[in-house]
Amino acid sequence: MPKLTIDNMEVEVPVGTTVLEAAKRVGIWIPHFCYHPALGSVGACRVCAVKCLDGPVKGIQMSCMLPAQEGMVVSTTDAEAQEMRSHVIEWLMLNHPHDCPVCDEGGECLLQDYTIAGGHGIRRYGGKKRTHVNQYLGPHIEHEMNRCIQCYRCVRFYQEYAGGRDFGVMGSARRVYFGRFTEGDLESPFAGNLVDVCPTGVFTDKTARFRARYWDYDMAPSVCPHCSLGCAITPVARYRELLKTMGRRNDAVNSWFICDRARFTNARVNDPERPRVPLVDGQETGWDEALDALVLRLGELLDLYGEGSVAVVGSPRLALEGSVLLPILAACADAGFLSYFADEGAGDRTVAAVNLLTKENAASQPDVRGADAVVITACDLLTEGPMLALAVRQAWRKGARLFLVGGDGGEALAKTVGVEISTLDTLAAAPLDQFKQPVIICGTATAEIATIEAVAATGTKIVYTLSGPNAFAAALLSRDHGVDSLEEGIATGRVKGIIAFEADIPAELLEGVPFVVAADWLPTTAVRQAQIVLPTTSWVEMDGTFVNNEGRAQRFRRVMQPGLPIKGLDPAGHPSRVHRVMPPGGDVLPSRQVIAALIERLGGEKIEEPLCGRWEKLRDLDPEGEGVLIHD
Repeated sequence: MPKLTIDNMEVEVPVGTTVLEAAKRVGIWIPHFCYHPALGSVGACRVCAVKCLDGPVKGIQMSCMLPAQEGMVVSTTDAEAQEMRSHVIEWLMLNHPHDCPVCDEGGECLLQDYTIAGGHGIRRYGGKKRTHVNQYLGPHIEHEMNRCIQCYRCVRFYQEYAGGRDFGVMGSARRVYFGRFTEGDLESPFAGNLVDVCPTGVFTDKTARFRARYWDYDMAPSVCPHCSLGCAITPVARYRELLKTMGRRNDAVNSWFICDRARFTNARVNDPERPRVPLVDGQETGWDEALDALVLRLGELLDLYGEGSVAVVGSPRLALEGSVLLPILAACADAGFLSYFADEGAGDRTVAAVNLLTKENAASQPDVRGADAVVITACDLLTEGPMLALAVRQAWRKGARLFLVGGDGGEALAKTVGVEISTLDTLAAAPLDQFKQPVIICGTATAEIATIEAVAATGTKIVYTLSGPNAFAAALLSRDHGVDSLEEGIATGRVKGIIAFEADIPAELLEGVPFVVAADWLPTTAVRQAQIVLPTTSWVEMDGTFVNNEGRAQRFRRVMQPGLPIKGLDPAGHPSRVHRVMPPGGDVLPSRQVIAALIERLGGEKIEEPLCGRWEKLRDLDPEGEGVLIHD
């Protein structure tokens, strides 16, 4: 390992590490635009200049392109290096519109930071600025080409990393243009990452345009709830409205990027039709009255139909803190049915998959990116786990062979992420013994249990895509508590009441059930048909834990206080200006608190901390960490 000195600090780094990366290891930040840890170096921006004072290389060098070598003595504060960086910043600013007051990147813009740090405060250029015509790139991304500094990050991500083909670089010299041949919606399901990788304001989130500055944001580390992969995100809110979602680095899961589903699916949280107040028979009421009515009617139901006539139902999107309390509630309510999956088939397939996963054979997204062969069976990656498709692309770029068992030949996947896939008739035909690090990706949405078991029998690393952000934990709890079939209970007439927590129960299952209680933050079928509705917080309005498809538990933090977004309030119908404890529409509770309150009302012990026993080790999870595997 080469040892070098940077600003009088010795550092030893692995072979192949650049000087820029070596400087980061000792807390020295060298300005850079074109370099990105996931995209590598191209030496396009020239702003990372340092001076090599001694060693095998001397003089001004670009630190992102210079491999660290034994005996190097590097200075980032040398007057010549600082002057070089200052000149680079000045020429980058020659044609920049300097429109920070109206740019959504203001406050989180690297160009702003480095311009100030470089000491460039007076504009000497008096000529006419270069101007470009912007393009319409779809409903999510705003294009402002005049702010471009030609760092090439956008095209390197879109074409090279994500495999997109409808966006690129055109022109030459001062006429370089980053866009499409004709304006239109960007086709890649990962196009939103242009917002994150661009170091200036060329690509900004149109859905949150002109809504807030960086210092106005309410934000916290969180976990994506839109599939089972558990990608790290940072939701951003203002005035009780989820404005946008940014990718957050987690090297054990999604690395730097997220899919567009994670980035732009904000409407459900801001939906004015969300349950906001407790309802009893369609009438607004307080929490005490609603819970008292639930307990009273539950008693009447049990008197009429006997013990075991009630079903307690959770779901794969219910956070772990609520899920672990459901068996206690079922016991206190004399429920005869406990279920974490409204769809019996989905539950059976998920439990089968989770039972077959261990620390040794469970593959993560980094495992997929590093595989030399990937076999995909019974899985639509772009629907069930889009970031897995991006991981498959990285494996293919490094030379991995890709195989698809059955299906349509992988045409949609191949076109979307630009890979080549070989089609196999059966899983047994996959030449797994020819590779050192093969990975099999198998879905559980449509796969038969025999297929799920056959995948595990190969002895290779496995990725199972599951049905929700906490489906893994729901499957463990289903196995541990011997849950029952909700469909069978309703079909046989034994289930006369349902208490559902964030459960997506089909309308046909609810038709013959006389008593339905729904606790949810979405206006689901169960909520619309329930006699008692208990409004709960969404994941951005509470702390909680999800366990992803790999079995990795990750903590997420509350981003914003619950309540009606100010933007969504009708000025004519705005609540009167009175002193209040909570904002309008803010009388909602996390599901775990609702469950705990019900347990206490039904004669159970008061629950202060839901994560006990085998789950106790998860209490102190670092929400900004990589999470922990929870396999037995």
